[in-house]
Amino acid sequence: MWIKGGENTALKKIKIFLDMIKFEHTVFALPFAYLGAFLAAGGLPEVSDIFWITAAMIGARTAAMSLNRIIDRKYDGHNPRTSERALPQGKLSVKEVWLYVLASFILLYVSASMLDPLCVKLMPIAVFILIFYHYTKRWSWLCHLVLGAADGLAPLGGWIAITGSVDLPGILLGLAVAMWVAGFDLIYSCQDADFDRFYGLHSIPAKFGIKASFNISLILHALALGFLIYTGVFLDMGFLYWTGIFLASVILYCEHRLVTPHDFSRLGFAFLNMNGYLSIIVFLFTLLELII
Repeated sequence: MWIKGGENTALKKIKIFLDMIKFEHTVFALPFAYLGAFLAAGGLPEVSDIFWITAAMIGARTAAMSLNRIIDRKYDGHNPRTSERALPQGKLSVKEVWLYVLASFILLYVSASMLDPLCVKLMPIAVFILIFYHYTKRWSWLCHLVLGAADGLAPLGGWIAITGSVDLPGILLGLAVAMWVAGFDLIYSCQDADFDRFYGLHSIPAKFGIKASFNISLILHALALGFLIYTGVFLDMGFLYWTGIFLASVILYCEHRLVTPHDFSRLGFAFLNMNGYLSIIVFLFTLLELII
């Protein structure tokens, strides 16, 4: 009975942790990591490469989200939107979450070591960005772009894992994801504009207002599409790739129609669900282009 109870407690803790870091949202960046890898391979990479790229992405995102919850736990406790998270509520201890951080970074290192040697050499830079982002909101409203840069490592990392080099297509894909993530994070942050001002935190909504934030987000998403178009032109992609980019542009248009400076009621669907659809669609149509 004691063992069974202990197992139930452990499983409950893991479930709480996965919910805390929104593990399911790994779908945002993972397809773009695959996109970089598949484009670099010009088709299907080795199964082992796909496995280790997946493991690396899980390790990197889990570490980043765990660090975010640890570093921001005091602010999360005061913010009505985040006060129910596991750490402010005491459902998990800081020590427990640090163990997840350590395990995630170990997974990232092991995965990188199983890919191209350049992945291991560049890993300290990636880890620095993953850690640095969480402090930028304390002193700069450019925090959205730093978050974008962190997620932009996904397709670039996928490209490097296959080619062993930093090339223009990988950089373009990284910039596309960086602009895309920064754009929707900016809108998502509009919910906390008043809170950020009150507690002296920095963000574009807190600095420039909600309406300006929507306009800047639109520009960032236009840049994201521009980098994806540049990638397609550079790699001489065909009809299916361009179909995926067109559908991505339609999704972005719908996102900006669903959420307005005066109506955030559909924010969850527009900037969580639809962004997941976008990344999957771009990857799938690119995959079809490569294999058909």
